[in-house]
Amino acid sequence: MSGKLYVVGTPIGNLSDFSPRAIETLKNADFLAVEDTRVTVKLLNHFGIKKEMLAYYEHNKNSKGNLIIDRILKGESCALVSDAGMPAISDPGEDLVKAAYENNIKVESVPGPSALITALAISGMPSGRFCFEGFLTMNKIGRREHLESLKTEKRTMIFYEAPHKLLATLQDMLKTFGNRKIALVRELTKLHETVFHTTLSEAIEHYSENAPRGEFVLIVSGAKEETAVYSMADALKIANKLIEEGQSTSVAAKEAANITGLKKGEIYKALLNG
Repeated sequence: MSGKLYVVGTPIGNLSDFSPRAIETLKNADFLAVEDTRVTVKLLNHFGIKKEMLAYYEHNKNSKGNLIIDRILKGESCALVSDAGMPAISDPGEDLVKAAYENNIKVESVPGPSALITALAISGMPSGRFCFEGFLTMNKIGRREHLESLKTEKRTMIFYEAPHKLLATLQDMLKTFGNRKIALVRELTKLHETVFHTTLSEAIEHYSENAPRGEFVLIVSGAKEETAVYSMADALKIANKLIEEGQSTSVAAKEAANITGLKKGEIYKALLNG
């Protein structure tokens, strides 16, 4: 009988955010799949947990992933953790979860902090609809192509960014999106947690003079809805088509007014004079 894979959220800065259930899960698991043993051992030591750790990250995920799956299939339970936040979100743990399902292994969530949701919640930006874009590539062409694909995205956009790439990313965003509103969130749950509300151009000016520090979550406003502008000729075209379909002049004028935003009386008068 196979074991189980636990996907365990870890603190993104404040160790007090680690849940009692998460602590118990790490204590009871047979072994841990971790992003960086040097980071996770600090968490384990803080909570007095001694457990075998197996490093699982982007560059060894294929070989170590197979080893982890084999051990679970033989009956062991594994807790998957990243350095911070929920594993498998913009993280190689995604592939391990997928492999678990492909091998009919039960996957159980032990939810914890998430930088993208936490940042959005305190950003003050529209949160009804949003999209998460993760980290942009370091390749200049790839980064610009990614941003270009989002030029007309109307939802609030969330990105992760490292301090050494921040200025280049902000400059590319300004070129692609124009001067949008942005909230730059850093040091989440830590002593110096900050939310910087500004515009892309002002953010570039600020971080050109003040070296960025710490990992950033960028919350960028989406594209504004474009309002179509209709001429009287457009309104008459719409109205005449409705008349051809059997509508009266009055009804056609009213419908054309609803669509174009022009005044019904002016459309009606133009139809009579046409």
